[in-house]
Amino acid sequence: MFARQHAMEHPGKPAIIMAASGETVSYSEYESRANQVAHLLRKAGLQRGDHIAIFMENNPRMLEIEGGAERTGLYYTMINSYLAPDEVAYIVTNSQSRMLFSSAAKRDVAEAAAAKCPQLERLLMTGTGTAAAPEGWESYEAAIAGCPADPVADESLGAAMLYSSGTTGQPKGVLRELPAISPGEALPVMQFVSAMFGFRPGMTYLNPAPLYHSAPAASVSAALRLGATVVVMEHFDAEQWLALVERHKVTNCQMVPVMFNRLLRLDDETRARSDTSSLECIVHAAAPCPVHVKKAIIDWLGPIITEYYGATEANGFTFCDSATWLTHPGTVGRPILGELVILDDEGNPCPTGEDGTIWFRGATAFEYFDDPDKTAASRRDGGVTSTVGDVGHVDADGYLYLTDRKSYMIISGGVNIYPQETENLLSGHPAVLDVAVIGVPNDDLGEEVKAVVQLADPAAAGPELAAELMAYCRERLTHFKCPRTIDFVPDLPRSPTGKLYKRFLRDAYWAGHQTSIV
Repeated sequence: MFARQHAMEHPGKPAIIMAASGETVSYSEYESRANQVAHLLRKAGLQRGDHIAIFMENNPRMLEIEGGAERTGLYYTMINSYLAPDEVAYIVTNSQSRMLFSSAAKRDVAEAAAAKCPQLERLLMTGTGTAAAPEGWESYEAAIAGCPADPVADESLGAAMLYSSGTTGQPKGVLRELPAISPGEALPVMQFVSAMFGFRPGMTYLNPAPLYHSAPAASVSAALRLGATVVVMEHFDAEQWLALVERHKVTNCQMVPVMFNRLLRLDDETRARSDTSSLECIVHAAAPCPVHVKKAIIDWLGPIITEYYGATEANGFTFCDSATWLTHPGTVGRPILGELVILDDEGNPCPTGEDGTIWFRGATAFEYFDDPDKTAASRRDGGVTSTVGDVGHVDADGYLYLTDRKSYMIISGGVNIYPQETENLLSGHPAVLDVAVIGVPNDDLGEEVKAVVQLADPAAAGPELAAELMAYCRERLTHFKCPRTIDFVPDLPRSPTGKLYKRFLRDAYWAGHQTSIV
């Protein structure tokens, strides 16, 4: 079903509710504004296959603009709202976007980025209120006010062209061929998403993550197609999340492991007084979840936790429900899209239980936009098998276990060390709020293992706690996987989606050294 039908059948039903501000957009309002955006795009001369970019924080305007692009056959790129001007400009330019939409809250960065993108034909800013839009920009609200609220005559389904997070280099645009259908036609992927995410018509979906990210964007889009009410958090806060679940009787949500960890850190009284009985399904992905964290969240919220492993590239998916995970702790499931193969560096299949690069064969087709070399590097077997560079192994039952990203591997004295195992262990220590394990220079070994730790109580930092954490590791892990040194930091550089930017940490330690790590 399409939002238009919901607008006709239930015009006053809330489509979008903002968690903090309470701003509510009904299905009738959402449909009208998306159509106005569609007319605006057509009047600007954009046709099927053209590109636009959206750079703003979580707000309803972002979803309305996406809705307009989906009705006009455009590729729309949502840009990480925490990026700096040069990073924004790179994506706008690389995506060949002809229009840029931003917000008053992101004005300074948006202006600086747009100045570096001479190919942009129009600039629109939301939320300027009574203030004038910056020079060269138009008020989004004023621009769509004069546009019709009915559909454009030549509707065609558009799609997101999202960029990888760029944790290990420049982000890459993930392009798929646009389906030659109208927006109102049934999407084959909806059946797949509904089964995997536990989505159903009329549910209440809580989005706690940034809408520029692939999983939240796809989930909200699917929820709106199903006639759900979508509650959008401006920023994730564990206590607010619980309050929203209770207030709105939330049924479905998609989260990342770091959010689970924040929920579990709440005091017992706060957790006990919160009514979470409306929850039907919580999906998680984006990063490996430590076994102790997932076990604790299942014990609290019940066997409603499902997990998938996939990437922005959607080159393959695995899936696992709570019951299966409890019998295979640590797994991310078995493949439900694409044939899973684990290969060594020479391209040979790895034996059961042995780590190798994760490849999928015969899943969805994608390419890295305007970058045939990167596309070719991710392929083998004539292009039918692809990888995003993750490392893992399968057990005798065919369940996949993630080890780490290949680019995060530490080579110390000729030994390959994947830091995820050490990170998972340290995250279970009561003093540790967050942790990253990286390789740093060592004149003898090439690299040595270092843990960079964010503490639950920053005042506890010191040599004694560092020694305690190192001993904690040595009692439970092979010595070469254990950190030789530990540094304490106020915060780790994570994206709001939970991804850890290890490159930023490593750069500080590798300054002035020669290294192949990027």
